[in-house]
Amino acid sequence: MNTVSKVFCRVFQTAFHLALPVLPYRTPEIYENIAGIGPLLRERKVGSVLLITDSALRSAGLTVPLETLLREQNIRCAVYDKTCPNPTARNVEEARALYVDEKCQCLIAFGGGSSMDCAKAVGARVVYPNRSLDQLKGLLRVWRRLPLLIAIPTTAGTGSEVTVTAVITDSEKKHKYTMNNFTFIPPYAVLDPEVTFTLPPSVTATTGMDALTHAVEAYIGNSTSRETRALALETVKLVFENIEAAYQDGTNRPARANMLYAAHKAGIAFSKSYVGYIHAVAHSLGGQYNIPHGLANSVLMPIVLEAYGEAAHKKLHELGIAAGVTDSGDSHREGAEKFIQAIRGLNRRLNIPAALPGIRQEDIPQMACHAAKEANPLYPVPVLMDGGELEQFYYKVADWSQSYGSGSAFAKSA
Repeated sequence: MNTVSKVFCRVFQTAFHLALPVLPYRTPEIYENIAGIGPLLRERKVGSVLLITDSALRSAGLTVPLETLLREQNIRCAVYDKTCPNPTARNVEEARALYVDEKCQCLIAFGGGSSMDCAKAVGARVVYPNRSLDQLKGLLRVWRRLPLLIAIPTTAGTGSEVTVTAVITDSEKKHKYTMNNFTFIPPYAVLDPEVTFTLPPSVTATTGMDALTHAVEAYIGNSTSRETRALALETVKLVFENIEAAYQDGTNRPARANMLYAAHKAGIAFSKSYVGYIHAVAHSLGGQYNIPHGLANSVLMPIVLEAYGEAAHKKLHELGIAAGVTDSGDSHREGAEKFIQAIRGLNRRLNIPAALPGIRQEDIPQMACHAAKEANPLYPVPVLMDGGELEQFYYKVADWSQSYGSGSAFAKSA
């Protein structure tokens, strides 16, 4: 990245960092189970809701207790259960049409980050009926208050129940874009570990590593605060102590609860201190190939952290101490290396692959361009990179590149 661009990015990031204390962040009121939703909706005089979820969760019967509760409270419940793993603009428009047709007054997002992202975008379109999603994407484009939004996460990873962000996929352009607005933070969230009991081990693994990525990127960036650093350290400790137990036994209630709170804490941390190039590159891979976001983050994390080099060593060492994989007697470089290797070890034990299939070399420049556009100037990363520099990460995570060596002639010409 050239010097002028670097200066612009750092000035932009510094301005946001200085404004952090006065920005309208909030945290949702937390319920420990769905029972509290009935009285809440009665108090808010809500007679009709739109439940946004996905077909797998509904087919598994996970939404039945919630739908039964609403029926017993005489609250009409329309259900949109077509949300994709990477929610699309089409998902948003279909759900919005159902919301309007059923004269709904409230949105309930039940699922992982995809359902919550979809619900946030639906809310934006409801209050801006004459603007397209394309006109609402980006930073601080949605100022009107959304309809009442209740988030019920069924995965412990995204922390979307507390974030300002929604990520939507443009299927035609094969591109993910973010929407970042303070109005997207749900006022209420239900953190119930029992709704995560049936989560498949593979999803438990990748969503849990997504939470770890949020904490790591929030901590190593240049826009931290005492609060976000503390939350990130707590998250790293919780993930390293609980993710394998949750992976091995999905009904381990303490482990599941701790992972939910880890994701929640990480969500607060990265909402205020932002993420970095791991997320930007992962979003481009999801948009292009529909690779699950948590999986992409898991594979990318150790590779991107290594690339930051000395600029991230001190903070990675501190994260390693929180994780229990290094100690204060190590040098910052040693501590950082141990922490990165611990992440790789965690990925192996969770059966997360070291590479991603299906990446085409001809797509890399465009994906890198999308990643750079998302990250710069907003993300306060330890080392700034432009699109050309970001291309290295696609080569390093491609399965064909790892088979032949990322620096091989095949890797550059395949």
